[in-house]
Parts: sequence; C-alpha cells; structure tokens
Amino acid sequence: MKEVDQLYKIRHSLAHIMAQAVLEHYPKAKMGFGPPVDNGFYYDFDFGTEKISSEDFKKIEKSMYKIINQKQEFSIYYKPLDEAIELLAGMDQSYKVEYAKELVETGQAEDQGLSFYVNGSFTDMCEGPHINNTGEIPPKCFKLDRISGSYWRGDEKKPMLTRIYGLAFENEEELKDYIRRRELAMQRDHRKLGAELEIFLIDDEVGTGLPLWLPNGAVIRAELEAWAKDVEFKAGYHHVSTPSLSKSTLYLRSGHLPYYAESMFPPMVLDENTEYYLRPMNCPHHHKIYGFRPRSYRELPYRLAEYGDMFRYEKHGSLSGLLRVRAMCLNDAHIYCEYDQVKEEFAKVMDLYKYYYDYLRLGNFRVRLSLHDSESDKYVKDEEEWQFSEDIVREILNENKIDFIEERGEAAFYGPKVDIQIKNLLGREETVSTCQLDFVMAKRFDLWYSAKDGTMKQPYILHRAPLSTHERMISFLIEFWGGAFPTWMAPNQVMLIPVNEGVVDYAMEMKQKMTELGIRCDIDVSDDSFNKKIRKAVTKKTPNMWIIGENEKAEGTITWRRYCVQDQIKMSADAAIDKIVHLRTNRIMDNFADVQI
Repeated sequence: MKEVDQLYKIRHSLAHIMAQAVLEHYPKAKMGFGPPVDNGFYYDFDFGTEKISSEDFKKIEKSMYKIINQKQEFSIYYKPLDEAIELLAGMDQSYKVEYAKELVETGQAEDQGLSFYVNGSFTDMCEGPHINNTGEIPPKCFKLDRISGSYWRGDEKKPMLTRIYGLAFENEEELKDYIRRRELAMQRDHRKLGAELEIFLIDDEVGTGLPLWLPNGAVIRAELEAWAKDVEFKAGYHHVSTPSLSKSTLYLRSGHLPYYAESMFPPMVLDENTEYYLRPMNCPHHHKIYGFRPRSYRELPYRLAEYGDMFRYEKHGSLSGLLRVRAMCLNDAHIYCEYDQVKEEFAKVMDLYKYYYDYLRLGNFRVRLSLHDSESDKYVKDEEEWQFSEDIVREILNENKIDFIEERGEAAFYGPKVDIQIKNLLGREETVSTCQLDFVMAKRFDLWYSAKDGTMKQPYILHRAPLSTHERMISFLIEFWGGAFPTWMAPNQVMLIPVNEGVVDYAMEMKQKMTELGIRCDIDVSDDSFNKKIRKAVTKKTPNMWIIGENEKAEGTITWRRYCVQDQIKMSADAAIDKIVHLRTNRIMDNFADVQI
C-alpha cells in the first residue's frame, strides 16, 4: 500500500463515519464506494424508495459527531474470499458483493483474502488506511456539502445511486478558508462571467465543447494573439498559417494515427475514398513547411509559430466551459535546432513562460517533467532515445535552477515534456501549457539540414505553447481577474457617461476622436439615472468610466473613474485620450489597483 498523509486518512475515515451515520438513519440503504477526494470525501448509496436531501445533513452530522466522540477504533481483518462474499451477502450489501466477486474473478484480491475495516458497529470492505480511532478527527474540520446522482461504477446502464459529498480539512480554519475560496470561485466562474459579460456561449444546437466567441470575446482573443505575435516576432519566430484538416496519410506518418486516434474526430471520406481528418495538432503541418526545401545550419534555430485551430474528440463528461473543449486555437510553435542549441532554446522558452505568467499575474506556477512509461503502448518504442531525451530535459531544468517534479506516464507519445501547472482559485492544479522535446518527427518526416562540417543531420524539435489555447487561457484570465480585463484587452475600453442630454454632443465628439485612434469606447445614452449608469459600467467590468457634466463640457475635461480604484481624477479630455493610448500601446496591466496611470 502506498504511503499517504494524515489528511488522506482523516478524509477516508470520515467517509466510513458518514456511512455508519447514514445507516443508523437509513438501515435499508445499500453502500457503493466511499473514497477520499481532493477536498474531502463522498459515499454512494442506494436508498431504494426512501428519499434524502440536504435537509437531512444536520441529523447525519449529529450522528457523526456522536461516533467521533466515542473514539471508536479502526481495526482491519481479512476474510477468505468465499467467507468475505458470504459476509457481504449477509449484510445485504449487493453492490459490495458484486465488486468482491469481480476482485476474485480478476485475481485482484490479496492472497490472504479481502480486507475489512471495523469501527464500532460498522464494517466495510476496504483497503484503508485509516486513522487509529474516530477521536483523532479534528474538531469542526468537516461539513456535509451536497448530494448528486452517480451511476454505479460510472456506467449509465447500471443503477443510479445517491452520492453524498463532504468537505474535510486538517482544521476548522482550513475548512472555512476553502468555503470562502469556493464562494469566490463560484462568483468568478468563467462560465457564469462568460455569459454575463457576453464573452462566449455554448449552444446545444452547435454542440457541446464548441464555443461561439461573441464580439467581446473576439476582441479579447485578438488582443491576446496580437501580443503573442509581437513577442514572438521579437524573439525570431516566423508566423505561418496552415489548414485545419489533412489527409489521413499525414497523421499516419506523424503517428497521431494510431497513437492519438481516440482523441481525433472520425474521418471524412472524400475524393474517391480518400480520408481527411480535422487536425488534433498543428505539428505535422509545420514539419511540412520546414521540409519543403533544403535547410542549412545557418538557418537554425528555425522557429515557426501559428495560432492554429485544432479539434479533439474529448469525452462529453469531461467538457467544461472553455477549460476543456473540442474546438480550440493554440498558441503553437515548433523550433528546429541543432543538438548544441537545444538547451539554450529550451531555456529561452522557459523564460518566455515566466515572462507571460508574471506579466499576467497568474501567480506561482509549478513545473512538471512528464516522462514516458516503458510498459505502456501509447509511446514510441525507442528506449535509448527516451532516456537520452529525458536526461537532456532534466539537465536543462537543473542547470536553469528550475524546481520541478517528475511524473511518469504523462509524456507526449513522441518525447518528454515540461508541463506548466498553475492552481485555480480552489487550489486545484491545471496544466496550462507545455514544452516538449521531440526525437521522433524529424525521422518520420525526413527532415534534414546541412551541418557546418558538410554532413546532413536531422534537427531536434521543440514544441511549445506558452499561452496555451485561447479557450483555456481566457478561462483562467476571467477567473483570476474576476472578468476585469486591463484596458488593452478590454472589449470596451472607455464608457462615456453623460450626466444629462446637454452634454451628449461633447461625449460624441470625444467618441469620434477615440474611434479614429482605434480606441474601443461607447456612450451610455439610456434613460437610466446617473447612478444606474455607473452601476451598469461597473457590472460590465469596464476599466475606464469617464463622467461628463456641464463643468467638464465647459472646461474640455472629463472625470475619470477606474474600475479597480475608488478615487476619481479630473483631467483634460486630450490628456485622458493620450493616457488611454499609452495604456493600450504599452499593454499596461491597469486592472490592478497598485498600477498608476
């Protein structure tokens, strides 16, 4: 059994304590599974014709505290296979019986039989581990949270069970902090704000996982992409544009067929039985561009970049707003270089990642070195190249003093990769972007360059996507910033708010000036009260609100209110416009109160 920490044991033990309490009130209930999870625990039950709701949590929690105060010891014992199944049948736990039989039939049962944990009057088939006794549960560290439906064994053809979730942490303070952060995360959920701020929508008739970018979202995408292209141009990248589909022969050559086939959309049969696929990756198209003519070492490193559309057949249950979709646009690039250039180019990519994340204030990120699994069929079979490439990436990270963890079985099928992990508002890690070292594709696509010594050599290839997909990155920006984008990215950069109709003409003049300068602005000419106009602009997270009254019109000024700052300032209209141009041109992160304009 693998080593687990105390919190894991607490959560696992609470699952048993909850099940014991539930059976006290619903003795006919049948148990499914009850594991610990990242923020607590759950247990699945079949209540038959009995009904249960969150209103029953109070009495269940009361029983749980009673069990905790009894300091019941957790003890383990083993039953021979036949006796174990007989015991579970006698407890009228049919789901446990089914699972026990499966363990026996598939040879997963331990030699000494099936293990059971007992605390007080409660017995459950379980591998553990648990705390020593229920009295070790910290005071007020848990809370029953919610109820949902869950198919037995995750199979929709099997019975629907009732899942009761509980939250659990090491102490009451951590529990309260999690609940607070969850409330904030719910307020900032990118799906909620995406609709309220008219950034994107997902329509059932179009298809789940296929986002439609509304005008506001299209602006954010365009600004993010323009920024990346500016940065990449200065870093020596060449931008290309390639088609979103290709013949199956291209993906057979690259290995996406068969290695990645389960994540690809089905083929389209055209041109006398020729199969075409929507591309899941941009890589093969870039390799074709590199290989279309002979290359010299003088051209290396050769950096190709593209914001390219991709399509992946993610399972329906895994789709989530913009975070996991089926149609996406990736900040992709491929760097073709000599062996002696690999470390320097990889280090430059890691510096670029840090630049982006620091600039966007996405917080600390963690680096994961994702390695292959030699026993898995999903990786190219070349153990010598795998070890060689993984050692190179490990050396790069160590030489650049980058802290990292290693995880086996997470590499790309063609080489090791560095995954950039950042935490969302609930503290859960998500992979945002990657950098991969590829030792396969140059061989498969017959890519060469003439070296300085006159010989022909194959390049190493780095795959990198520091800003991830538009979809994933924007989902993070919405949630981290609460929908309040800086002026340079904001769909509406300035909202002009006239105090009365007599100053609308002055506001129109300013809007005309700003429009000619490419500034996105609007005027609230509704019949709403002045205070309601302000509230509307704030609700829409408009970064700059310019208030215009009779005095401002007479003086040629505006009163400026920023979204994230309480104080207002007054300045000439021309100076204010110059400020907006400065904020936009220099991409100032003015959505933070500590930034002076």
